[in-house]
Amino acid sequence: MSTPLPSDKTATQAFKSALQPIKSTGDPGDANHLDAQDFPEGGFTAWGTALGAFLIQFCGFGYTSAYGVYEDFYTQTYLTNSTPSAIAWIGSVNAFLILSVGLISGRMLDRGAFYHVMKIGCLLQCFFLFMLSLAKPNGYYQIFLSQGIGSGFAIGLTNVPSLAVVSHHFQRRRAFMMAFVVAGASMGAILHPIMLNNLINGRLGFANGVRASAGLISGLLFIAYLLMRTRLPPQPKAVSYTRVLQNSLRDPAYVCACLGMAAFEVGFFSESFFLQLDSSLHGLGQTFSFYSLTILSAGSFIGRLTAGIISAYVGIPNTIIGYSSISSIVLFTMIGLRSVASVALIGISYGYFAGGCIAMMAPLISYLTPEISDIGVRMGIAFAISGAPICGAVLTSHYIWWKPAVFAGVN
Repeated sequence: MSTPLPSDKTATQAFKSALQPIKSTGDPGDANHLDAQDFPEGGFTAWGTALGAFLIQFCGFGYTSAYGVYEDFYTQTYLTNSTPSAIAWIGSVNAFLILSVGLISGRMLDRGAFYHVMKIGCLLQCFFLFMLSLAKPNGYYQIFLSQGIGSGFAIGLTNVPSLAVVSHHFQRRRAFMMAFVVAGASMGAILHPIMLNNLINGRLGFANGVRASAGLISGLLFIAYLLMRTRLPPQPKAVSYTRVLQNSLRDPAYVCACLGMAAFEVGFFSESFFLQLDSSLHGLGQTFSFYSLTILSAGSFIGRLTAGIISAYVGIPNTIIGYSSISSIVLFTMIGLRSVASVALIGISYGYFAGGCIAMMAPLISYLTPEISDIGVRMGIAFAISGAPICGAVLTSHYIWWKPAVFAGVN
């Protein structure tokens, strides 16, 4: 998350200028001084790492993006004593921790602890999913602790390193390969809702349905861990967050990128969390409502893959500006959601443009990072300050749908 990008002189020059201090000094321990041709741009290890990172995103953010299934099930069946806002906070805290824990895991990648972080993160993710299956009806805090805090922290340990490690193997194709990796989240968001809806709402019920999904996640995470490999040596001394932060604050482009990412993330999850519930409460049929998230995620998958290609021609910043602007406009159309056609149109269009925007965030931070050794830290900082999705508080228990649509669209 693959075919090579078309050779593009502008994109190549942009990446070279973004990674300027890469002239060989002959010191193999200096990760800042790698010549462009030192990046393999392919080979079994590089492609295997990309595939492993794809699976990490499939099991991590892909599973979180299917929280709309849980939101619908909790609201109408399992947590009937809790308000939609309180239930939405489970997914919101989960998503926030996935991003903010990157501040820790990104630094660990730079320090050479990639395999330890990935091992702990994968094991904890499996553990907390199995713990979720033990939660009882109306056991809000059991679910909040296991799914909201536990799973969020575990996925956060693997999220940033799985994105940043791709930079060890690719330079010219980096934007496309990162877009390919984050497309794994969209693929997960396509398949997980189908699986969860049929398992949880089917014969297995909540407990066995969650255990079945946890078994699948466990197997895929094990494969991903075996596939991924680092290539650059660890930094000889700890990267100073103070130094990186001071340098970053003096970089207007990086500051603007972080603020933009924070604003975008506030509203990004509104559709993922509420599209299924919205269509269900509007009487569009249970079967169609079950597949509304799949429609959204299918658009996101296409958007994430094509964004990597489009960015090679128009540039990463221009791609993000265009995609985020259109996705904001589409969010306002949630006010008019009334029919099957409107759900399908909104889902596929928002998924495409919002997914493309998300796909370009990691490449943008990489593009704006002058020293490759700081990529893990800079990504961690950028993701850590990303806004938490809080549209559930705006929705209220009275289901006033236009409020979260406007709030998310403005952001």
